[in-house]
Amino acid sequence: MTITLQIDGKEVKATKGMTVLESAREAGIEIPTLCYHEKLEPYGVCRICSVEVEKKGKTRIVASCGFPVEQGLVVRTRSPRIDKIRKVIIELVAPTTMIDGEVAGEIKKIGNEYGADIHRFESRFRAKPTRCILCGQCVRYCDEVVGEHAIGFMGRGIDRRVAFFPEKARACLTCQACFNLCPTGKIPSETDFVVFDGFSVDDYLAGEL
Repeated sequence: MTITLQIDGKEVKATKGMTVLESAREAGIEIPTLCYHEKLEPYGVCRICSVEVEKKGKTRIVASCGFPVEQGLVVRTRSPRIDKIRKVIIELVAPTTMIDGEVAGEIKKIGNEYGADIHRFESRFRAKPTRCILCGQCVRYCDEVVGEHAIGFMGRGIDRRVAFFPEKARACLTCQACFNLCPTGKIPSETDFVVFDGFSVDDYLAGEL
């Protein structure tokens, strides 16, 4: 079933079951993301892909990665409200990704586009910078696509982190698929980004275990 909607003033044809993000990208309209990957189930945790949707005169903010297209839906991917949301999100996550006063990867790219002040909340940040924004792409890709379950979340609150599991991580030697997924570049730059019970992925990569 074909659905017609409007995205940024452009009439777009989509298939029932598609999300706003999928239909926008298919139409050549870019929406930034941090936790989205086309091979993974929508996660909706980063909210960078937020857009304004309007139907029957009512407007609301939704995460485009998980919001299904509807007939007659009007979508705005850029507006003062949306730009402010994306700017503040980058400003909030920047301190945890900051190394030597700089951010990298998609955080830097999106921050530059939306004029984010990456130091805005730095003085209020109490946790140690880890360069990880907990987007979960590495964890979910390993589970949903690779099927190895070699990496996962551990801890809560400011202690929440991602860890390789030693009993599973030998698969990482030949896989390393998550290296190219990390939006901050942490995994490829620090393959031992978490040591779990004395285990480091670097040990495997160096052939020491």
